[in-house]
Amino acid sequence: MVDITNKSDSEKKAQEQQEQNANRLASLVNLKFQASERARQSDEDRWLEAFHNYRGKYYKNVHFREHEKSRVFVKITKTKVLAAYGQIVNVLFSANKFPISVEATKVPEGVAEYAHLNPVTENLQNVGPSIEGGMTVPSQPEQQQQQQESLVGFDGDGRELPPGATFGGLSEDKEFLGSLKKELGDDSVQEGSAPMPEMAQIKPATKLARRMEKLIHDQIDESSGSQELRSSIFESVLLGTGIVKGPFTFNKTLHRYIKNEDGSRGYQPETVKVPRLEFVSAWDFYPDPNAKNLEECEYVVHRHKFNRKQLMELLDKPFFDKDQVIETLKDGPNYRNRTYEAEIRQEDSAYKSENDRFEVLEYWGCIDKKVLEDAQIPVPEGMETEDILQINAWATDKRILRMVINPFKPYRIPYNAFPYEKNPYSFFGIGVPENMSDAQQIMNGHARMAIDNLALSGSLVFDVDESALVSGQNMDVYPGKIFRRQAGMPGQAIHGLKFPNTSTENMMMFDKFRQLADESTGIPSYSHGQTGVQSMTRTASGMSMLLSAANLNIKTVVKNLDDFLLKPLGEAYFQWNMQFYQGDLAVEGDLEIKATGTSSLMQKEVRSQRLTMFLQSVQNPSIAPFVKIPALVKELAYTLDLDPETIINDPNEAEIYAKIIGLQNARQQQTGPDTGGANSPESPMEVPEAVPPKQPRPDNSGIGNGTIGTGGVPQSGEVDFTGTVNPA
Repeated sequence: MVDITNKSDSEKKAQEQQEQNANRLASLVNLKFQASERARQSDEDRWLEAFHNYRGKYYKNVHFREHEKSRVFVKITKTKVLAAYGQIVNVLFSANKFPISVEATKVPEGVAEYAHLNPVTENLQNVGPSIEGGMTVPSQPEQQQQQQESLVGFDGDGRELPPGATFGGLSEDKEFLGSLKKELGDDSVQEGSAPMPEMAQIKPATKLARRMEKLIHDQIDESSGSQELRSSIFESVLLGTGIVKGPFTFNKTLHRYIKNEDGSRGYQPETVKVPRLEFVSAWDFYPDPNAKNLEECEYVVHRHKFNRKQLMELLDKPFFDKDQVIETLKDGPNYRNRTYEAEIRQEDSAYKSENDRFEVLEYWGCIDKKVLEDAQIPVPEGMETEDILQINAWATDKRILRMVINPFKPYRIPYNAFPYEKNPYSFFGIGVPENMSDAQQIMNGHARMAIDNLALSGSLVFDVDESALVSGQNMDVYPGKIFRRQAGMPGQAIHGLKFPNTSTENMMMFDKFRQLADESTGIPSYSHGQTGVQSMTRTASGMSMLLSAANLNIKTVVKNLDDFLLKPLGEAYFQWNMQFYQGDLAVEGDLEIKATGTSSLMQKEVRSQRLTMFLQSVQNPSIAPFVKIPALVKELAYTLDLDPETIINDPNEAEIYAKIIGLQNARQQQTGPDTGGANSPESPMEVPEAVPPKQPRPDNSGIGNGTIGTGGVPQSGEVDFTGTVNPA
């Protein structure tokens, strides 16, 4: 805190003038916040009604007549909200993996799509000449010598380099490898597809993309990003809009223990920068009132409700004005409760919690450079020619706690807002409770009517003629009760009245509007456990058809998450890593973010099935030479969420294992399977020598020992196709 008691009058005036100029920026932030607050009043009313329907409480505009005794509220809305939330979470996180994937573009730029490894000549297997189809096939060294000779020459000699082929170390810069130059940048790695099958081939662009995907998933898991995303998904189902903040830089402490010379371990923590996600409630988010989505927003304001401890923690964060933070603490609590907050907390009007909180506004958006100049806030270097600047400011009602230029390159507002159901003319979307609001009210009304009617039709109501009874009698009714009559006109003095029971009709209307609630929300009751057997749910195939149709609505919702949350979030993580990552980031390349929310459950399963079918087709010897089997096996492992780098052998290792397996199979064919019985080497029993099968009789039928015709049928004592001897 700055001490101004010993300063001159001119210095005091200059400091006061500077504070007044800074307060102008705070006033501007508050004015924009108030404009956004006024613009979303109608949205707050919708959210309050949705919240009350979810909680099973009647909203303030619902009034009951005096004769209505029942106040029952049937929580169908809560069931629908939880069912929709469960289905979305099941689609997104069914594979225990965050639904963001990184892939190389179709035509990578700055990195090669293929690269190959030229094997050393001495390590190649020497294969002698062979005769195939009447033509002499040269040995392997001769093929290499011919190929190497054909790669060197002059223009026009007929020995030009084929596409993708290199010789020796012609490519020295290795720029086609991108950030893989450090680990693969030797002379043996060349750009392009392998010209010969025995050359190992890699995909640098795909390798970099999967490495970036692995890094992003690790960062999200370490910062509990999945939990924050689940909270935002629940609020999108309830209120219609979910909001996630980030990724933004967070200083994380790594706990390290270093072994000292004396054998003891010393604690040496290390602080690193990591990206972090944060769930932001829609109640605290105030966007530009003239925007329909975040791309059109000129600014957004995030309202924070801090206690003293949380406000003090701002002193340790970068670029905060410590003097202004301390002055804010001295000013005392300034938080102003909104009307909806009491409704959410369901506080009694007679009880009001003590206001001991501080309201801080976080502003992200555009501002004129003249405003900063008037506030005597220095403009960063390189921004002098800019008329409009992107800033981040933290302000109270009269102070600026932090003001920096937007640190993200390219500029972006670090928030992602996604709708459950998009409203094309509004920033905020539509949730499940709003879709079934009318159905919920009518179901409540018919349930109350049925209960009130049952209270009348199920109770005893009497019509008593008191003139025919002796006065002063007790009118309580119980078994064996005797009423005393007095002289007069003969007739019945006490009559029991039976009111008609209309509860059946009311419950029929209740069930009808429950079906309409299924229609309006797209979430049928049988998908979340409705009892009773219907015509279509009697068989497994009928139930499967109904559930497949019910999933269409959820797929549409998840597609909104793909477009408005997952894809922008993946791009933001990619940009953060390229700009702020402190480690050795070997993931530079032409990458594209893929949001796999909708396809996380279906696309990989379908792709794995197609790859498996294709792999079966490749077993045909006439097709196998045209297919790259190692690449096919790697893709199949990747679709099954397996790491190809750890479970798939490279071609050289595969050749070694193939030889080992071949030797084992040959040994088993010679000695037979080791069953631990009489054929086992450890068995003390003697094994009789195998009786050689009889040679087949000469075929005199003229069909060449075929299997069709009289001459091809195994005769007595001959060997059939199973290897067994036919009995004589």
